[in-house]
Amino acid sequence: MLNVLMMVQEAANQAAASGKETYALFGAALALGLAIIGAGIGLGRIGGAIAESIARQPEAAADIRGAGLLIAVLLEGATIIALVFALLFNFV
Repeated sequence: MLNVLMMVQEAANQAAASGKETYALFGAALALGLAIIGAGIGLGRIGGAIAESIARQPEAAADIRGAGLLIAVLLEGATIIALVFALLFNFV
């Protein structure tokens, strides 16, 4: 996390030197941070719900695990897309 903040600070310094608006960089960093926090909360809730569901109905564990894995993969995909967009805004 500290490395990401250092990279954002370096990019902000370079942007200020070249005349770019630093607010755009701040917005990209803020969006990336919110996306990562949201993904972490979402994955934690998915994991907890899966564990609770399997504990309540162990015979359906395979179906529950498959559905939970699918949702987790889609959530990670959205997080990676947010990362790519934030980096594009940072370097373009």
